Amino acid sequence: MDSARSWLQKLQPRDKTKAKKRDGDGNNNGNGDLTSPVDEAALSDVTKQKVAAAKQYIENHYKEQMKNLQERKERRTVLEKKLADADVSEEDQNNLLKFLEKKETEYMRLQRAKMGVDDFELLTMIGKGAFGEVRVCREKTTDHVFAMKKLKKSEMLRRGQVEHVKAERNVLAEVDSNCIVKLYCSFQDDEYLYLIMEYLPGGDVMTLLMRKDILTEDEARFYVGETVLAIESIHKHNYIHRDIKPDNLLLDRYGHLRLSDFGLCKPLDCSTLEEKDFSTGQNVNGSTQNEEHSAPKRTQQEQLQNWQKNRRTLAYSTVGTPDYIAPEVLLKKGYAMECDWWSLGAIMYEMLVGYPPFYSDDPMTTCRKIVNWKSHLKFPEEAGLSPEAKDLISRLLCNVNHRLGSKDSSVLQRC
Repeated sequence: MDSARSWLQKLQPRDKTKAKKRDGDGNNNGNGDLTSPVDEAALSDVTKQKVAAAKQYIENHYKEQMKNLQERKERRTVLEKKLADADVSEEDQNNLLKFLEKKETEYMRLQRAKMGVDDFELLTMIGKGAFGEVRVCREKTTDHVFAMKKLKKSEMLRRGQVEHVKAERNVLAEVDSNCIVKLYCSFQDDEYLYLIMEYLPGGDVMTLLMRKDILTEDEARFYVGETVLAIESIHKHNYIHRDIKPDNLLLDRYGHLRLSDFGLCKPLDCSTLEEKDFSTGQNVNGSTQNEEHSAPKRTQQEQLQNWQKNRRTLAYSTVGTPDYIAPEVLLKKGYAMECDWWSLGAIMYEMLVGYPPFYSDDPMTTCRKIVNWKSHLKFPEEAGLSPEAKDLISRLLCNVNHRLGSKDSSVLQRC
């Protein structure tokens, strides 16, 4: 109480001085109200953004609290109804309800717990990228195994990828689907951002293709079908992946596919390409201008061997490959969800043929081939693709307006 009085005494002279100054300046409104209107122009944009962010955070916090309370009541009601229908004794009912309350309390306590990197034991590194690394880790208290994605914040700021990282975190938190990798929690320190996700021991489709070279059409149908479901699950939440490739298709212990790596992708910088690189004009011999500078024509086996050799190098580099990027993304003239279905077509082609449809030793040549896809999309006879497989690939690797999945992905599910 004494402390409160001392603070009040300190403030009173200052308030009186301000009141006299307002009286002298004629700011009194005549009604005894000495408060002057707030000068909104004096508020900086940063202050307004902080206020808006704080308001949004508080609203979301209490909205989530009310949602959790309602869900908790619904779970208790469902349990009570099941117990009543099962003709359980009153003592057993009380014991089960107490057990439910205990589990609910533990769950709420777990939600409030502050996680940090010290709560995990770091194990094997399973991936490395431009922003950081991915490691297998074990939670010390439960011995549960997870995958920890460790992202360097200074590097994300330097490359202007903060919004992409937020997009990844948001889609992992919002989309509840068995077709995408699950996010359990996220935290940060002064230097790094950490995402704790489920660990999928089956590896990725890239490793699968490097091991098997070519899949049968039945195998490809299974993986393509599960990829369709994964893409559709994020499109329903108005997210575009933009970087769908075999490296980002992970397999769980049962062989089912999960989509990963949301929002961190960045297309190859094609700013050095000139307008003539995108032309499809033909020379006097009937071949396209771009083909004059391309590598000598190889057989399917030679192309497969060359791709496998280079793919192993690209798999562990931070450069990546443009082989799965849609032409509208490369042209930077605006794109939508259709770009993900193009990537699916390129992956299906690689599954059945052994290498991507527009592969070249030089990434820029690959970009030129993708933009001029009408001249470069060909199916080698040695691959022995069925007419149905060729038709599906051709309807994915085509103009945006005619591409399957652009209006309704259920068409793809029926294929």
